Amino acid sequence: MSINHCRDNLCLPVPTGDVWVFGYGSLMWDPGFEFDKSQKAVIKDYHRSFCIWSVHYRGTFENPGLVVGLDTGGECIGRAYRIKEDKLYSALDYLNAREMDTGVYIPSIRPIWLDTGECVDSLVFIADHRHDHYAGKLPIEEKVKIIKRARGGRGLNADYAINTYEHLLDNGIDDTYLRSVVDKL
Repeated sequence: MSINHCRDNLCLPVPTGDVWVFGYGSLMWDPGFEFDKSQKAVIKDYHRSFCIWSVHYRGTFENPGLVVGLDTGGECIGRAYRIKEDKLYSALDYLNAREMDTGVYIPSIRPIWLDTGECVDSLVFIADHRHDHYAGKLPIEEKVKIIKRARGGRGLNADYAINTYEHLLDNGIDDTYLRSVVDKL
């Protein structure tokens, strides 16, 4: 059984009871919510990609940057966090504010495979192809040019890309796609 948790006209679908959240970018090293368990996990049919325009944090409206999102196809290794039911609503409020501020993600419940081999349902934020901030499947050379020149309220887009890749390495994940972008910066 699942419920919708809504705040400010945005709703997140969540199963009842303890809930897993899948992080594939900054949620991996800066989740920002209380959890009782964390481990490496894989989601199938999606991959990590610089596919989201950033017009505040890593770019501007005049010179947008790119940040990672989950895009269709392939698979993605990330980090799963289990939130106990008594901490769920504060975590969902936080995630709603953090991940849904522009509406570029579709919050969904999808199966993920934990490092233990167990398959669990998880809250996942997937790039919305219909949203204006979805950058699509630009060639890597184009993404590199955008990332090199963009700067937003939280700094250089290139710093974000490098930091993301380095944090993945710290988590034992060598993402060849991100490496191919970072190597060209």
